[in-house]
Amino acid sequence: MVHDIQFDYYGRRLATCSSDRSIKVFNTAGDQAAPEATLLGHEGPVWQVSWAHPKFGNNILASCSFDHKIIVWKETQTGYWTQIYNAQVHTASVNSIAFAPHELGLVLASASSDGCIAVLTYQPDGTWLTEKIEGAHSVGVNAVSWAPATPAGSLLSAQGTTQPDRRLTSCGCDNAVKVWQKNEQQGQWLQQGGALLGHTDWVRDVAWGPNLGLPRSTIASAGQDGLALVWTEDASGAWTATQLCSLGEPVWRVSWSITGTILAVSDAKDNVTLWKEISDGQWEQVDS
Repeated sequence: MVHDIQFDYYGRRLATCSSDRSIKVFNTAGDQAAPEATLLGHEGPVWQVSWAHPKFGNNILASCSFDHKIIVWKETQTGYWTQIYNAQVHTASVNSIAFAPHELGLVLASASSDGCIAVLTYQPDGTWLTEKIEGAHSVGVNAVSWAPATPAGSLLSAQGTTQPDRRLTSCGCDNAVKVWQKNEQQGQWLQQGGALLGHTDWVRDVAWGPNLGLPRSTIASAGQDGLALVWTEDASGAWTATQLCSLGEPVWRVSWSITGTILAVSDAKDNVTLWKEISDGQWEQVDS
């Protein structure tokens, strides 16, 4: 079973990961997807992969697995990959990983069934600094997603852009979505506001939408309860949920288009549907 598929920044390469414990990299620049490499290093099913921004040099790809490990791979020459990071920072399955926006540096967040979130930051000496958010979600964390680095509303502000937004969102087996922010003074990741409660079962996936500096921050969440919700943050920092759809089957993943105008939703019936917000704030399916 293939668990995740991710294009790189330019859309010329595709990485897949599978229950066979392997990661495969394909070249998609031509008419056909040509296999380039098979990466072996995990000892259990590989749940997710994430590409780093190309500003950090040669292709860098991260993977996470049921074996409790996170591996960061780097292509040293075409088709040849080496492990530049291989560590067990969690005590249970690592279910999700995501590289931060490049403005924050080479930073990777991970979500685990041990209930914790880890934030790994690459250091100039070649090591990785590990920060932990202990007890982020009881029973387990299913997914993690970064906020855009450009703060919401910055393009419309008279002051222009400010410091990059260091926030991320997570979801878990406690039926909740949470937002975390890095407190630079305390040097810790702290929960921002209360838990976002709108699901009645495990929240399987969460995705922070691109905002391109516009006034609104948006998060999409997918639930075992069959609901896909869209959360919108107001000026006071409060979040309000809008039901995108109720599918009657578990919703596995949600994914935004690069402009944040289209949301893709996948469910347990092997369906993928596309949704777009209409003028009255409601959502309509656009691929029917």
